[in-house]
Amino acid sequence: MCIAQTTSWGLLFYSLPAAVTPISQDTGWSDTAITGALSAGLVISAVAGLRVGSVLDARGPRTVMTLGAVIGVAALALVAWSPNLPMFYLAWLVAGFAQSAVLYPPAFAVITRWYGPRRVGPLLTLTLVAGFASTLFAPLTAYLIGQFGWRTSYLIMAGILAAVSVPLHALFLNSTWSGTVGEPSAQQSRGEVRRVTRTRQFITLQVVMTVATFTLFAVTINLIPLLLDRGIAYSTAALAFGLVGAGQVVGRLGYPALARRSTPQQRTLVVLGAGALGLWGLALLPGPTWLLVALAVGTGAARGCHTLLQATAVSDRWGTENFGAINAVFAAPMTAVTALAPVSGPVLAGLVGGYPAMAVLMAVLLTATAAASIRT
Repeated sequence: MCIAQTTSWGLLFYSLPAAVTPISQDTGWSDTAITGALSAGLVISAVAGLRVGSVLDARGPRTVMTLGAVIGVAALALVAWSPNLPMFYLAWLVAGFAQSAVLYPPAFAVITRWYGPRRVGPLLTLTLVAGFASTLFAPLTAYLIGQFGWRTSYLIMAGILAAVSVPLHALFLNSTWSGTVGEPSAQQSRGEVRRVTRTRQFITLQVVMTVATFTLFAVTINLIPLLLDRGIAYSTAALAFGLVGAGQVVGRLGYPALARRSTPQQRTLVVLGAGALGLWGLALLPGPTWLLVALAVGTGAARGCHTLLQATAVSDRWGTENFGAINAVFAAPMTAVTALAPVSGPVLAGLVGGYPAMAVLMAVLLTATAAASIRT
């Protein structure tokens, strides 16, 4: 699962940001238009994920995730062939269906079903390993494009996905879940999913985690222009941006200890509160440079914890029964705002007078959200 997740994230998500400039230079399409294709695909992923979670619970992961990987292979081949921008968008919309079946939400469901109360350790391992997807596949994408051009490179990447993710899902995942005595019927399961997802606690938690996803991602993904507004050199700003990833690893490593020593509500408050403090520091402090870099790392750590918080939020409160379907509903708006956050940051910065002011707005939202998390 770790190998499959790293490969799927690297090819179906991180390959496009690494390929934007050469694709733009070759086709004349704008960077914004090209990046928008990935955002459109993520929106499709959020919507399709609702159905994927239900099917995963009912039929097991092998067919769903293997089919998702096959669709991903077709999507990358379609990217390579795309003769115009509409077809390029269609290719990434197809990739969105693949993402819904092979990225974190279904993987979290499988890990949770496999390990039950011992799930935190395997989830930590999974997110740590898959966290290197961009580190591995962004340079690989750039190398392939430099050698073969972007179209041939995407055909090669389709081949890599076919050779790695498809057989791993087909050979090592459960064909069906082990049956248990008294297992609920499909109608009973649907009723339980509706009962949980319509409670005030579930809706409040979903809104809290969605706002946290948006605020943390909008600031950290736009960290370079934010630091440039502070007068920091581009090279240093780029280094700080890279260190956000290191911060995520640190945060994830510390999460199991936090989970052992806190209730779900307490750790939600701690993680979101730490993220809010990081955003306030980045928004208001003019320097020194080392402090802003440290704040970037700390905010990255909060993002890293947030990933595991999202992975365990449903099972911590409602158990593991019907987890795939319930967690798919829970995660759908987070996937959607992840697609919107990169472009929303610059838009909001333009409206409020700069990236520091945008960060203030995000800090206010996350602070209010952290306070609201007490009721989750």
